[in-house]
Amino acid sequence: MVILIEQLYISSICIRFHTINERLAKWLLMNHDRLNSNAVDVTQEFISLMLGVRRVGITAAATSLREMGLIEYSRGRLTILDRKKLEAVACDCYAEELRIYKEIL
Repeated sequence: MVILIEQLYISSICIRFHTINERLAKWLLMNHDRLNSNAVDVTQEFISLMLGVRRVGITAAATSLREMGLIEYSRGRLTILDRKKLEAVACDCYAEELRIYKEIL
């Protein structure tokens, strides 16, 4: 129960204070951790639902990350090219979410 409360707390702070770029980077890293793959079949529409933002915001964030050389994406397929730099872009919530995830396991 305590872990669930921690996750909700971190999520609410993240939604309120972090940019879509930071949140997208965090979401991609969390998926990478769980899928153990650099590529994921996912649409921008689905990501927008997961992050609670408009799809146009995901388009802009993904374009920004692609221009920095961190990801590549085409229709329905997103690939992480540089995980270390993506970690640098992700908000601090990623490290905290990772700690909680490891605690659960």
